[in-house]
Amino acid sequence: MSLSGVCVTAVESRPAGVLAEASTGKRPFGARVKAFVALTKPRIIELLLITTVPVMFLAEQGVPDLWLVVNTCIGGYLSAGGANALNMYIDRDIDALMDRTSQRPLVTGMVSPREGLVFGLVLAVVSTLWLGTLVNWLSAWLALGALLFYVVVYTMILKRRTSQNIVWGGIAGCLPVLIGWSSVTNSMSWAALILFLVMFFWTPPHYWPLSMKVKEDYARVGVPMLPVIASNRVVAKQIVLYSWVMVAVSLLLTPLGYTGWFYTAVALAAGGWWLWEAHALLNRAKAGETGGKLKEMRLFHWSITYVSLLFVAVAVDPFLR
Repeated sequence: MSLSGVCVTAVESRPAGVLAEASTGKRPFGARVKAFVALTKPRIIELLLITTVPVMFLAEQGVPDLWLVVNTCIGGYLSAGGANALNMYIDRDIDALMDRTSQRPLVTGMVSPREGLVFGLVLAVVSTLWLGTLVNWLSAWLALGALLFYVVVYTMILKRRTSQNIVWGGIAGCLPVLIGWSSVTNSMSWAALILFLVMFFWTPPHYWPLSMKVKEDYARVGVPMLPVIASNRVVAKQIVLYSWVMVAVSLLLTPLGYTGWFYTAVALAAGGWWLWEAHALLNRAKAGETGGKLKEMRLFHWSITYVSLLFVAVAVDPFLR
């Protein structure tokens, strides 16, 4: 079918080439358990929790209640895991055609589409009830909102229609910051909003370098990620623009009185290094470098380190003021 002039090919949810065990009905229990865990995308959820827990320390201005942290993390994992499972259910047609997603459980047949759908829906319900009863209902509704935004707005509406998909779809990945704050205070604040905006402006320059690396995958399935429809130079300029705004926003916490010298020092140092890498990528793109010489993955890997350092500083800063 055609989506905004982009051809998207639908394929069988269990294409030729599935695992032999799955195609013959022999699916070992251990492999099945691993497959269901894989549906939750644990590595992505680790990043979400990195932004949730430190905000709880900032909201508490010290060490939050241990059981509150545990319950928030479990609820957050279940909610994000449900969103990721439903994302894989919806995207199983294009996942089968992309190299980096061709071994996902719904493509190999280790998990059937119906099982994946039920699994995702169950996690959505359980996570909402978990957070509502063991944390608070504001956090539960924020988590459910993040899940629905990721599944409906990003996966079903934006992803295959616009190059701005990751810009607005990334809002779902920003909400764990608000969940971390609300879990402690049952309210919102400017500090939470600022960190939400940091993650909002972080997401495109974090994901676009990876999209540059695998743009042939996205082009093959008709997903109009920005690197698919624009030159490396244009993408790199956008990365630099978002990077400057992200760093500027990250520095607002201190003048507003939420953080002190330690967070400011880390934000300046990590942000400065980020901007160096972003401009270096732009210079390589302007010079016409391609392939391995573009070194776009340097910024992608640093982006993960950056957000980890920044939020560790968020957690540590209250103890040094």
